[in-house]
Amino acid sequence: MFEIYDSIAAYITKDIFNLNPSDKSYEVAHFFIYDALKIFTLLTLIIFAVSFIRSYFPLEKTRKILSKHKAIAIPLAAILGIFTPFCSCSAVPMFIGFVEAGIPLGAAFAFLVSSPMVNEVALGLLFASFGFQVALAYVVFGIAVAIISGFFIEKLNPRHLIEDYVFELSFGEAEEKPMTFKERIEFAKNNVKDILRKISIYIIVAIGIGSFIHGYVPEEAIKSIMNSAGFLSVPLAVIIGVPLYSNSAGILPVIQALIDKGVPIGTALAFMMATTALSFPEFVILKQIMKPKLIAIFAGIVSVSIIIAGYLFNIIPWVRN
Repeated sequence: MFEIYDSIAAYITKDIFNLNPSDKSYEVAHFFIYDALKIFTLLTLIIFAVSFIRSYFPLEKTRKILSKHKAIAIPLAAILGIFTPFCSCSAVPMFIGFVEAGIPLGAAFAFLVSSPMVNEVALGLLFASFGFQVALAYVVFGIAVAIISGFFIEKLNPRHLIEDYVFELSFGEAEEKPMTFKERIEFAKNNVKDILRKISIYIIVAIGIGSFIHGYVPEEAIKSIMNSAGFLSVPLAVIIGVPLYSNSAGILPVIQALIDKGVPIGTALAFMMATTALSFPEFVILKQIMKPKLIAIFAGIVSVSIIIAGYLFNIIPWVRN
């Protein structure tokens, strides 16, 4: 599908930049151009398609669905989170809206985990890069992490650890105006523009980092670092990922380069999940609506769940690249 991009990357790198194919700089430039063309093409197609589908399910309708089906609210919230392409910080206002709407806290937390961790963009890119089995496993484990986190939070019933004013907020009912087919197309186009404008710089930086790793970081050095960590490589990846702040699409080029260098797929994906589902900026925002104890509980549950998922990715043969 992307053979033409390989030819374009080779032409630009060799004929325009005059780089020698035997040099590391050629390998880095070729990887960067090819990956940028591929990822931005996939992003445009995937965001447009999912945005068109999402036009039938506005955020207010999502809240109503969860309110009406409280018995299955936690798994439903985790699944709905896939179709809401928020980063960890922008998912917080929706979390507040869920709490205000009377949705169980476990479901609100499940959404808070699922929305940034598992999204349609990352799913499409994983499918294109690693195949159906890895993409499916990513979705299954991501949703599982969100559901497990939601059930644990619900069991703890931490209402007293959330600021009282959150329960007193009133967002009101948003009027849902039916859209024509043409309006849905326009909505999808605008969503592509808005999302690409927000994340393009992060993706370019990530592709640059991935290209550098691909070209200059020796495979043996990567393997040596991971082997030295041994059994602790997965929790180490989670610890390293938390201080960073990105979305799944932005961090994926780095993940691909790490896997190409021999990093176990579970370790790499645990790093990606930690980077997207947990971040210091998110904790700062959450501090405004919940007590530090609940933030610590939330971070601990999600971290442990991600670590378990990472180990499972590493030991199950059929998800290996």
